[in-house]
Amino acid sequence: MTGEGGPEAADRRRPGRRPGAADTRGQILAAAREVFSEQGFDKATVRGIARRAGVDPALVHHYFASKEGMFVAAMELPVDPDVILPELLAGPRSEVGERLARFILTMTSEAGARQPVLALVRTAMTNERMAEVVREFMTHALLDRVAGALGVPPLRMELAFAQMFGLVMARYVLALEPVASAGVEELVELVAPAIQRYIDVPS
Repeated sequence: MTGEGGPEAADRRRPGRRPGAADTRGQILAAAREVFSEQGFDKATVRGIARRAGVDPALVHHYFASKEGMFVAAMELPVDPDVILPELLAGPRSEVGERLARFILTMTSEAGARQPVLALVRTAMTNERMAEVVREFMTHALLDRVAGALGVPPLRMELAFAQMFGLVMARYVLALEPVASAGVEELVELVAPAIQRYIDVPS
């Protein structure tokens, strides 16, 4: 017979996750990659991903605050829009272009942050289904949110993104010189005014 202080009682009192919970996050992410790949970003749901992973939807919300956050984790992207966008949009509107340019150039200057993004872009370039997934994520999780918050027409926001995307490709994929070796602040000084012009909608 086991007494009050025995191992069974200790197990009942010990706080922590349920057995096997250490693998639950990875299980959810594996399911998320499958569902995003099959259904796209827009049609994928937390409930559907939970069903594929064999877990309760509440457990998915426990690990990931949103579908966007789950996508970021599943694709191993360096930033979560839910976290970074409020920071980028805070402060004077007249400096948004500078903040966006500095953030993107600083983030991509770190190889560990840059490589997952470039890997996803390369995959999207050769895989139409993945291109659709990335397009939906970029449109709804990033561009539409920024455009809506700033009151900028979608075309202007997409052109601003296209300019920054092209700069990153020239700098790190094509390694065009002197763009590839230019300093972050030098590039910010040159590019930020152009990004700001897209944001400053004529009245």
